[in-house]
Amino acid sequence: MSMNLAAALLSALFSVLVPQKTWVAPDQALNITIKADKPVTLVLVDFTGKPIVTKAVPEASATVQPGQTVDLKKIWPSFDTPATAVLYAVPADAKLDADAAPEQFVGTPVVIEALADRRGGDAGTVQVYHLLPLQYAIMHTAAGDITQAFYYDVAPHTVDSYLGLASGGYYDGLLFHRVIPGFMIQGGDPMGTGRGGPGYHVDAEFSSRTHQTGVLSMARSGNKTSGFNTAGSQFFICLEYNSNTQSLDNQYTAFGKVTHGMDAVKKIATVKRDENDRPLDPQKITSVEVLPVTPEHDPYPALWTWLNAQPPAAPPTRN
Repeated sequence: MSMNLAAALLSALFSVLVPQKTWVAPDQALNITIKADKPVTLVLVDFTGKPIVTKAVPEASATVQPGQTVDLKKIWPSFDTPATAVLYAVPADAKLDADAAPEQFVGTPVVIEALADRRGGDAGTVQVYHLLPLQYAIMHTAAGDITQAFYYDVAPHTVDSYLGLASGGYYDGLLFHRVIPGFMIQGGDPMGTGRGGPGYHVDAEFSSRTHQTGVLSMARSGNKTSGFNTAGSQFFICLEYNSNTQSLDNQYTAFGKVTHGMDAVKKIATVKRDENDRPLDPQKITSVEVLPVTPEHDPYPALWTWLNAQPPAAPPTRN
């Protein structure tokens, strides 16, 4: 790929905060160029929305100038350890809350994933950095729109797969082929039988995130004690936690949550079904839009408020 083409692709994905590379080796600089019209303050938050620091201080300056390129590692030494953070560009004169993500920002925030080796290597060592725009999705159905925000921190590969498929139109026109009232609605199979997928598998990313009402999780082959790394494109949206979906904690990859539109999910869950839980009246995903977070449209504060109020799942009890 030519440098000009690479730069054009980055400009298309990112607006104000433009990384020089989206995949960065651990010994390389995390360079971000500021494409703002005015000076901005950089704000970094963890994936619960808590600021790691309220402003960037390159060379003791409280602001970053338009066109300036900064190495984030020189500002935040915390990038030396595996973690996920979100970087905002805030107008230099904006008032900042020391305890919360900024309400006022420009452009699209950037997710910075400092990834370790999940295959049994050194879990405390950063293997690579991945920089990507903070995105959300709107799933359009005849029952209504379903807005989804994602767990970039605990399920980065699952989120990347889901958003990649959705951006390419994979889910458009597919069915919710399995509906169980009080439990979940399941879709994402191109064959519509419950046996199809995208032609690849995504390894399990189990975490302490629970399968509460509205949580997005990945379907997989096998049962609770087998087939852990067999997720593909099929997902489900949870309904009632205490009575049903609590049993899924630590057994399936929770990768996001519905922030708006649970009324549409519940409407789909009430349709008449056959003996195999397949809706008699097909419930179709009309399309899925993957959108960049902007100051006008940002479901993540609602997600973080909800996450901060949730207890973690109980430890897994696998054989």
